Amino acid sequence: MMNELSGYLKKPQLYAPSTGDFWNDIHISKGMLAAHLNPLEDAATRRHEFLDKSVEWISKITPPTQYKFLLDLGCGPGLYAQRFYNAGYSVTGVDFSKRSIEYAKEQSLLHDAAIEYFYQDYLTIDYTEQFDVITLIYCDYAVMPVSDRLHLVKKIYRALKKNGKFIVDVFTPIMRQKESRSWECCEAGGFWCEKPHICLESVYQYDDEDATELRQCVVLTDETISCYNVWDHFFTKEKLLSEIQGAGFFMFEIYGDVAGKEYSDTGETICGVFTK
Repeated sequence: MMNELSGYLKKPQLYAPSTGDFWNDIHISKGMLAAHLNPLEDAATRRHEFLDKSVEWISKITPPTQYKFLLDLGCGPGLYAQRFYNAGYSVTGVDFSKRSIEYAKEQSLLHDAAIEYFYQDYLTIDYTEQFDVITLIYCDYAVMPVSDRLHLVKKIYRALKKNGKFIVDVFTPIMRQKESRSWECCEAGGFWCEKPHICLESVYQYDDEDATELRQCVVLTDETISCYNVWDHFFTKEKLLSEIQGAGFFMFEIYGDVAGKEYSDTGETICGVFTK
């Protein structure tokens, strides 16, 4: 085990994979769902008060009477999707967490909401001119390498009807972290593992053209070592426009967040609304 551990104590190669399925690990996905459902914290989902403001704003700039069909990519447990449905949209949600999708489907039945949910990697969507609005919210776009981002934007463009809107938000370089290492002993278990474990957390920065950041968590129990790599990227307005307009979008509007805040070059987030 010491030899295996030593391999995790140095900076990994760019885009080295995790050792397990982060999104569908039985224990981790349970903690992720709880974080989504916490209304008071900006964790897996933003605070629910912000969700309400966000859906209200999106409903103003893309009123469901004109933009009826909405696709929510990375929909999680359906917190945005349910609000979109209540606002008058016909909603489809896609997410790669089986637990979140199952919860979303249960809630749609409970509330008699005709929302379609699909357990799917959104990089594999294959729609053609089917939606009036597509959302990718809470900076999910930035976790992918540039090749995947460009691939997804092309699919989103094809999935939109003419004059359809793509709404996306990203973090700015202000949110980039310094390289660091820390450790924590979790005798009663924790987010990453239900068993007693030690968690070694690191932040690494890379000098590639995409200025990639890695947040790594190595989890040690008496029996196993698991490694979870979460990759991230940060955007200026110019970088975001260059990537997304390249797919063919002819018009755009830029805001400070996905609730319509005025854009500032010192803000933590950027929201882009792109028109096909």
